[in-house]
Amino acid sequence: MSDTQTADVDQLKEDGSIERLTIDTIRTLSMDAVQKANSGHPGTPMALAPVGYTLWSQFLRYDPSTPTWPNRDRFVLSVGHASMLLYSLIHLAGIEEVDGTGKKTGKEAVSLNDIENFRQLGSKTPGHPEYRHTTGVETTTGPLGQGCGNSVGMAIAERWLAARYNKDGFTLFDHDVYALCGDGDMMEGVSAEAASIAGHLKLSNLCWIYDSNHISIEGDTALAFDEDVGKRFQAYGWNVIHVNDANDCAAMAQALETFRKTDDRPTFIVVHSVIGWGSPRAGSEKAHGEPLGVDNVKATKEAYGWPQKDFYVPDGVEKHFNQAIAGRGRRLREEWEASFAKYKSAYPDLGKELDLILSDRLPDGWDADIPTFDPDEKGLATRDSSGKVLNAIVPKVPWLLGGSADLAPSTKTDIKNAPSFEPDNYGGTNFHFGVREHGMGAVVNGMSLSHLRAYGSTFFVFLDYMRPPVRLSSLMELGSIWVFTHDSIGVGEDGPTHQPIEQLAMLRATPGIDTIRPGDANEVAAAWRALMTDGGHPTALVLSRQAMPTLDRSTYASADGVAKGAYVLADSEDPQVILIASGSEVSLATRAYEQLKAEGVAARVVSMPSWFRFELQDQAYRESVLPAGVTARLAVEMGGEMGWDRYVGPKGSTITMSTFGASAPLAGLQDKYGFTVENVVKTAKALLAK
Repeated sequence: MSDTQTADVDQLKEDGSIERLTIDTIRTLSMDAVQKANSGHPGTPMALAPVGYTLWSQFLRYDPSTPTWPNRDRFVLSVGHASMLLYSLIHLAGIEEVDGTGKKTGKEAVSLNDIENFRQLGSKTPGHPEYRHTTGVETTTGPLGQGCGNSVGMAIAERWLAARYNKDGFTLFDHDVYALCGDGDMMEGVSAEAASIAGHLKLSNLCWIYDSNHISIEGDTALAFDEDVGKRFQAYGWNVIHVNDANDCAAMAQALETFRKTDDRPTFIVVHSVIGWGSPRAGSEKAHGEPLGVDNVKATKEAYGWPQKDFYVPDGVEKHFNQAIAGRGRRLREEWEASFAKYKSAYPDLGKELDLILSDRLPDGWDADIPTFDPDEKGLATRDSSGKVLNAIVPKVPWLLGGSADLAPSTKTDIKNAPSFEPDNYGGTNFHFGVREHGMGAVVNGMSLSHLRAYGSTFFVFLDYMRPPVRLSSLMELGSIWVFTHDSIGVGEDGPTHQPIEQLAMLRATPGIDTIRPGDANEVAAAWRALMTDGGHPTALVLSRQAMPTLDRSTYASADGVAKGAYVLADSEDPQVILIASGSEVSLATRAYEQLKAEGVAARVVSMPSWFRFELQDQAYRESVLPAGVTARLAVEMGGEMGWDRYVGPKGSTITMSTFGASAPLAGLQDKYGFTVENVVKTAKALLAK
C-alpha cells in the first residue's frame, strides 16, 4: 500500500460519518461474500463503492418500493463481474422483490442471507447479474460491453417514448440511464459501436461512468491498452469529464450534476480508482478475479477501522441509504402516477397505448391488415413478403420499432413513408444502426428491456458478428426480433462468404430462441402472427433473398400450421416416405412429392419452419406429423446437417450442406449440391429400397 493510500485509510478511520460507514459497508459486504464463496471479483466493488453510493443516494430517481416504475432512472452494471457492488446497493437500498407480473412478493430483493450465499445454487445473487432473476437488476451483464450497448437502447427508448407521449403539462418520460463500465468494456468492440451510435444520436439522457483502474486479469492494462479513452469519446461526440479519485464523492457529485445539465450530447465520466482499495492487494491484478484471502480481509478491515465481523451492517446504514433514495424516488413516483391518471383522461387513446406497452400486450385487431398472398408460381422472396407484413403491423403497433445494420433496402425492414429516428426527430420509426451488427444487437435488447417490441436485421451470415446479444436476448427472455435475410446458398453469386451454412444449427442449439424459416409468403404472415403474440422469448426470422412460389393453400394445408412449428403440408393415404423441409426447400419438396405421387409412391410433405415450436407440442401432435411407423424420412435444407438426425431417425437421410457454398448463379448451385427435384426423388426412392 502506498504512503498516500495509507494516509487516506488513516483519515477514513477517523471519519465516522454515516456516508463513510455506508460506503465501507458496501466494500466489506462485497469482499466477505467473495471470500465465503471462494469465488468472485472483490476489487472493483471495493474501489467503486463511493461512486455507487454517490450516484444512488444523491441522483438516481428510483423508488425501492416500486422497482418497476416506468419513469425510473436505469442503472446498468456493464462491468458485470463486479456484481457484489450491485447486490450490496440493492440490499442497502431496501428494494422490494416483485415477481414476473410486477406484483410484490413481500420479500427483500436481496437479503443479507442472499449475499451470504453469493454464487451458490438457487441464490438471488449469481456470479453475474441476471435480469428477471434478481429484482433491481435492469439487464443481464457479464460479457463485457453488452451493458454499454443495452444502456444506449434504454436511452433511445426513453427518447422515443418521450417524443410520442409527453404533452404540455404531462412529462411522463424524462428518466436518465447510467452505465458503470470498466477497462474491459472499453476494449470490447461492441462498446465502441454503441458509443458511436449514442454520440451520433446526441443522447443527453445517457451517462457512462468509466472505472479507469488500469488493471486487467493479466496485469496492468498497458500490456495491451494504452489509448486515451477520453479523447476517443470526445471524437464520438460525448461530453467527457474526469474525476481523479473515486473516493472523492464531492467531485463525483459535481460530475453527475454536469451530466444532468448537459442537453446536447451523452456524458462520459472517467473515474480513476485503485482496485481493491484499502487492501494489501490494492492496485494489483490479484484484487480482480479471486478472493482476497482470510488474512488480507482481516488486514483490510483493520485499515478501514472495521470490526472483525463477517457481513456486518452497522446500525443506521440501511435506514440512511433507503431514506436517501426512497425519499426522493417515492415522491417522484407518486407524482408520476397522479400525472398519468390525469393524462389518460386528457389523452385516452395515447393512454391506452401506454397501458398496452407497459403490460406487454397488443391492441385488438393488431393483425387485421396482414395480407393473405394469392397462389403464385413465381412468388416472392420471403424477405419481400416479410416487409409487406411488417408494414401492415406497424401502423397498428407503433411501438414495433427497429431497423438494420445498413441493409434495410435488402432486408426489407424499412417502414414506408415513415420518418427516421434521428437527433432532430426522436419520434421517428426507422432506425439506422450503421454497419454495426454487434452494437445493433445490444441496443435492440436495451429497447426490448424498456417494453418496446424491437427488431434488428442483417444478412444471416452476419449473425456471427452479433451472436452475444442474440444469445443474451434468450437468456433474458426478451421479445427481441431478429430478422435475418439471405438465408442460404440461395444468395448465389456473392459466394461462400455470404452464404450461411452453420448458422441455422447455431440458433437451433441456443435454448429459448424460436428460429422460424418460413416456406412461402403465407408462412411468413403466419410467422409474424405467432412471434408477435408470444413475446416471452426472442424470435429469429430467417428469410430468403430469392423468390419462392406462393403455394396454393386450396391444394396444400393452411399456413396456420406454422404456429405449431411443423405441420403436414401435403399427404397421401398411408405414406411410405416423409419429406421434411423448411424455407425455400418446402416448394422443392412439394414438387418432388408430386413426382413421387405420379410414379405411385405415397409420400408426405412436412413443412418444419420452427423446431422450437414443434418441440413444445404434445407427443400426440408430434406423432401425427411424424408417425414413428414411417421410418423412411428425408430432410431437405440448404444448411448444415447437424440436428436433423432427431427428425429423420436412424433409417432416414438428409440433403443438406456439408461444405461451404460457392460463387455462381443459384441454378448452378442447386445442381452442384443436389437441391433438385430429381435428386430428392432419387434419394427418397433409395430410402424405400433399403
